[in-house]
Amino acid sequence: MSDLVEHGKLYIGGEWADPDGRDTIEVVSPHTEQVIGRVPHASRADVDRAVAAARTSFASGVWANAPLADRIEVVTRIKDAFAARSEEIARVISSENGTPYTSGVMVQSLAAVLAWDAALTVARDFPFEERRAGVLGPILVRREPVGVVAAVVPWNVPQFTAAAKLAPALLAGCSVVLKVSPETPLDAYLLAEIATAAGLPEGVLSILPADREVSEYLVGHPGVDKVSFTGSVAAGKRVMEVAARNLSRVTLELGGKSAAVILPDADLGAAVAGIVPFAWMINGQACVAQTRILAPRSHYDEIAERFTAAASALTVGDPLDPATEVGPLVARRQQQRSLDYIALGQKEGAKVLTGGARPKGQATGWYVEPTLFGEVDNGMRIAREEIFGPVICLLPYEDEAEAVRIADDSDYGLSGSVWTGDVEHGIDVARRVRTGTYSVNTFSIDMLGPFGGYKNSGIGREFGPEGFGEYLEHKMIHLPAGA
Repeated sequence: MSDLVEHGKLYIGGEWADPDGRDTIEVVSPHTEQVIGRVPHASRADVDRAVAAARTSFASGVWANAPLADRIEVVTRIKDAFAARSEEIARVISSENGTPYTSGVMVQSLAAVLAWDAALTVARDFPFEERRAGVLGPILVRREPVGVVAAVVPWNVPQFTAAAKLAPALLAGCSVVLKVSPETPLDAYLLAEIATAAGLPEGVLSILPADREVSEYLVGHPGVDKVSFTGSVAAGKRVMEVAARNLSRVTLELGGKSAAVILPDADLGAAVAGIVPFAWMINGQACVAQTRILAPRSHYDEIAERFTAAASALTVGDPLDPATEVGPLVARRQQQRSLDYIALGQKEGAKVLTGGARPKGQATGWYVEPTLFGEVDNGMRIAREEIFGPVICLLPYEDEAEAVRIADDSDYGLSGSVWTGDVEHGIDVARRVRTGTYSVNTFSIDMLGPFGGYKNSGIGREFGPEGFGEYLEHKMIHLPAGA
């Protein structure tokens, strides 16, 4: 994107509306450090308007009581239009947050299409109503839309996380206020265009770009029935605290410090090839990134050598260059955060095997070299805290029991993987690690299964029937005998 993109309206209740105030958000390219976009900054008054529109639409039943087939038809149009514009959307996101465009088409766009499609698959067969034989007589169990949903999404995978919330919420019959990050508001305007063309009824969807203060106001709004949030642990705790004032239902998808366990019998070539893309994915700015690599001491030197070579070979540069594998971090603060952790790791006694600085030849942009630390102890802060940058730790272990212990010795429990020559044994390891999502000899997040975390990685689930159910309330209706 070379031209300045400017939007003067907000998307409130399915209509383009003038903002209440005059504050704006400037979108800055993490590659050039130049302003590439400008949009209105939503105010508290704009939140009030959006929530009121959502409440009115929900109370009217225009969407909540519409036949499921009608909701499926509209959401299918959203999914198809999104797919048709996937390359455009990926390019916009790359310009906003630095995701390499080549991988971004899949990670940022097509993954969102898969999320929309998976929710449609779940909705078609979901048991919204069922009869049961109760203890005192027959009962009818209904699952009804929870109401008005506040969906708050981050800047790292803005459309994927939006789809994870919007698709099931809309299909369940909810009305939604989507609050997008000030770092990545431009792609949200494309989503608004798609939703309008798809024919969502008035009031069902609003999209507001705003900072944390306005986000907190939305989360604590008395007109909100359900909050679905993706972000940091600290922010998630605050969301839960604020939402509790109204007893709003809450789903939190938070951080991670996931471990990729390489067992002694693993194919090392396959393990390195499989782990590297998901260690440094989105330039290290992914909650599910495999940021701790656990290597058996017996093979440690060879594994360290292989990962060092692979990380050193990653192409760093302009995120819109098809050859780029690692781009800049989203903001200067994230760049400095990674550099500070690199300095901390060295102070703690870990060894930089590759990277560790700003890339040479990058005069502008918030870049940090793909960095690999060796001889890391799991007690070090670089092994325990989510860095959210291209900084990976390689930890040695003596035996499998210690590997599982290290993998579990974390405040987080979001993702992880194991690499082995015996898949059944890998499944056994997966059963023993307390984390919400795990992979054996691969890495994946399947949108037909439940995704979420243990411990500080969150509450509730997204995707699959389990995630769909997060947007529904359960009602029991007692029936007379013989009914």
